[in-house]
Amino acid sequence: MSSDVDAHLARLPEPQRSTLVALRATLRAVLPDAEECLKYGMPAFVVHGRAVAGYDGFKHHCSYFPHSGSVLERVPNLPAWTEASKGTLRFPVDRPLGITLVRRLVRVRLDQIAQMPRR
Repeated sequence: MSSDVDAHLARLPEPQRSTLVALRATLRAVLPDAEECLKYGMPAFVVHGRAVAGYDGFKHHCSYFPHSGSVLERVPNLPAWTEASKGTLRFPVDRPLGITLVRRLVRVRLDQIAQMPRR
């Protein structure tokens, strides 16, 4: 676990902190071999030098960042309680994303990364 990520999450107020700690655990379960670090000032999971998933808390929502502008459009049936834009999935500060959804998001991003040249 990254001490930088620990420190970042510790600065967040509740309930964002607990919600994102739960998302972090879900991402760790889905990506057990990924590197955990800060990318663009936010916690992220990296595979083969490429960001797969990032997340952070904001005043009125939490966000999941797939680090690609085409992941969210390729994941059908996003929950009605989320709000998607091209590169961000916003969700309530007190409602973590479930493992099934996170697996779908990560799978699309990993498929994209697999088609890219290695760094």
